[in-house]
Parts: sequence; structure tokens; C-alpha cells
Amino acid sequence: MWRGVVAITLLGLPAVHTPPTGPDTAAPSVITVREHVRHQEIDGFGISQAFRRNELLRALPEAQQREILDLWFDRAKGAGFSILRLGIGSSPAGSPYDHMVSIQPEDPGGPDAPPRYVWDGDDNSQVWVAKAAKEYGVRRFFADAWSAPGYMKDNGDDKNGGVLKPEWRAAYARYLAQYTRFYAQEGIRITDLGFTNEPDFTATYASMRFTPTEAAAFAKVLGPIAKGVNLVCCDSFGWKEAKAYSAAVEADPEARRWVRTHTGHTYASPVDGPLPTTRRTWMSEWNPNGDTWDERWDDGGGYDGMTIASAVHDALTLGDVSGYVYWLGASRGATRALLQIDETARTYHVSKRLWALAAYSRFIRPGAIRLDASATDPSLKVSAFRNKDGSRVVEILNTGTAPVTWSGVRGRATAYVTDETHDLTPSEVTARTVTLAPRSLTTVVVKG
Repeated sequence: MWRGVVAITLLGLPAVHTPPTGPDTAAPSVITVREHVRHQEIDGFGISQAFRRNELLRALPEAQQREILDLWFDRAKGAGFSILRLGIGSSPAGSPYDHMVSIQPEDPGGPDAPPRYVWDGDDNSQVWVAKAAKEYGVRRFFADAWSAPGYMKDNGDDKNGGVLKPEWRAAYARYLAQYTRFYAQEGIRITDLGFTNEPDFTATYASMRFTPTEAAAFAKVLGPIAKGVNLVCCDSFGWKEAKAYSAAVEADPEARRWVRTHTGHTYASPVDGPLPTTRRTWMSEWNPNGDTWDERWDDGGGYDGMTIASAVHDALTLGDVSGYVYWLGASRGATRALLQIDETARTYHVSKRLWALAAYSRFIRPGAIRLDASATDPSLKVSAFRNKDGSRVVEILNTGTAPVTWSGVRGRATAYVTDETHDLTPSEVTARTVTLAPRSLTTVVVKG
């Protein structure tokens, strides 16, 4: 049952100050939710389809395109994702498949020269997917740049790291602001804008280096130019490493004024605690390492559904994140994306990773508040949330090999099970009891 210091039912009935006696209370509830202890507000869950992955989707037959969009954004058929992360291009036209095309591919003649922006209204099919997402109700569009165009950097290349030249800082800020205006022309409001991706990692693809101090300094340049957009920083390649960037922003009052959301990835290090800020935080990119396409829920490979469910739980409960954005929604080959697109057969495959994330995203909606929750059984990972409509959601990941019984659930509750043979399969909660199957994720939803 839901408990405060005193017992509180799922329907929010009056508190019972003296716990009742009898057979039903011989043992404490295996799960306790302290509704009066509240944590972070949730912005949402989402995916990225940057680096031209949307072109894979668009090459499929229309019926399959719609099926995939349903799996991503529909709350009845799929995950109901509420955040879409877009990649801001930096490469010239005709670049290799994995590179995103720039809105100003050539040097206009220097940082102070009149800009020569170009826009095709498509942006590597990102506009197409963004419009589709908007039709499903998505309102958070996070545009993120992996690099400035090469001519703005000291290495003359959008790839292989390099540093933004000081004289190009304002021009780069205007470039990013213009990108948001192009999307506005297409009916898409970019709500969140990032100027760097993994600034502490040099990649052979689009990448650009910033130290924490340099990132904080650039935020002060971009903020006044991109007014009206939530500024995001800094997408470090590890959560531990991201703390240095958050600390640098927080230490500078002007940078802190502009940066509204602090972000980090979890490739180099997992979420182990909150970032050092009172602003919103997002786990803004991750998928597990691996070299095989895996559709399984629990095979010990390190990139199955259980792995994703556990990572999302830790980000929410250890890191107090408000947003969780997975990499990628769909890709090809030996990908750890949520879906695999087979270009030759013109079809797609769904992994259990999708359903692991969907168990959270479909039911925990933007504006929800995380509530304090715990379990007496150490095999259970528990988190709880109250949505704006009054509904409550309890997520229980049973990491053990034996079933666990949770008695004392009250109210109009439905349990949705995700495991090797179930994909959010619903069942009514009867006799106030839920059986938590071994190695499964159970989502209990109680109507307000």
C-alpha cells in the first residue's frame, strides 16, 4: 500500500494514525511509497534519430513507417515518447551517410560577413519525423550540435575534435539560433538547444572540444542570442565527467542564468548521483556497448531489456533526472537501437529495449512528480510517481529469480508486465495483490 509516516491508501483516503491489527497487517508491506516525500518533476522520455537515421525509416513502405511511429509516440500502441532529440548538422552537402548537412556549409567570408544560410525544409528527414511526433502530441524538441562547421574551428574540420575559434563564437551562436528559426518556419518549436555534444571526447565523426570553463563561457554568448529557447549544457560522455561541466556553469552567475537544463551521457560512467545543480537534469544519450542485434529481455548480454530498465531506474532514483533520452530510436545492422531497420528486406524488428523504456514513458507523463519509494526485498528496484491528472505509477523491477507478492494495493489498479513473453501486458489487480514475476518489470497504474 502507499504509506507516509502513517498509512495512506492509493486513493488518498484519510490517514490511519494507529496501524490496524489483524492478519492483513502481520507483516509490513513489501513496497512503501511515501507520497508526502517528493523529488524531481519529470520532463519526459525520448529518443534521438540524428545522423540521418530517419532516412532509413522514410525508405520503408508507408504502412511500416506508421507502425514505427506508433511504437515510438503512440501511448496505446507503443512508448508514447515525449522528447525528440534532433542533430544540428555541420557537414557540407554530399558528405558520407552518417554526417548531417549544415545550414551554412561554406565560409561566408569570415565571422563578421553576412551569413549565407541554406534550408531545404527537410533537414535529413528530421523535419518529417518532428512533424509526425508533433501530431502524436510531442512538445519537447531538443536540437543539439555535435560540432560547428569546420571553417569555424582550429582544425578546419567538423570531425576529429578541434576547438571553436574565439573570433567565431558569436557567429556560431547566431548559426544555432537560425537553426531554431528554420524549424519554426516548418511549424516546429525547438524548446531546448544544445551547442555541444561530448565536448570531452574526440571522435572521428562530427565532434568539437570544450573544457568546462570554455563551455560556461560560450553559454554566456549563446544565451542572449537564442532567447526564448531553453539552453542545454553540456552532454559530457560520462555522468561523472558531466559533473565538472555543471559545476563550471553553476560557478559563473551569468552562465547559470542562461543554462536551464544540465545534461550528461553515460558511456564513460553511469549515473551515480545528481549533477551539482538545482536546475533540471537529463540523461541525454546512451545505449549499451555491444556488437550484436539483440531482441531479448534477459539474456545477460548487457544490452537486453532488463539492462535498459535498470539503467532508467538508476537515472531516475540515483540521479534525480527529469528527462531520459535514448540513442537511437531505430538504426540498422548490429545496433543497440530500440528498433532495427532491414534496408534489404524493407522491414523492421523490435527489441525488448523498446518495451523496457515504454514501461516508464507511456505511464509517467511530463509534469509527473517522483515520490519516495522503497522495498523490503533487496531484489526489487522500486520507483513511484504522481501524474498531473492524479494517477499514480509504481515501477517495480524484480531482479531476483523468485516471484514476490505485493499485498495491500488499493484503488482501481492495473498492472502491466514486461518480460521475455510480455510487452506491457495488462491485468487487473484483484484482492489487493500483485505478483511480481522473477526477472520482470511490473508497472502498476492507479487511477486518480
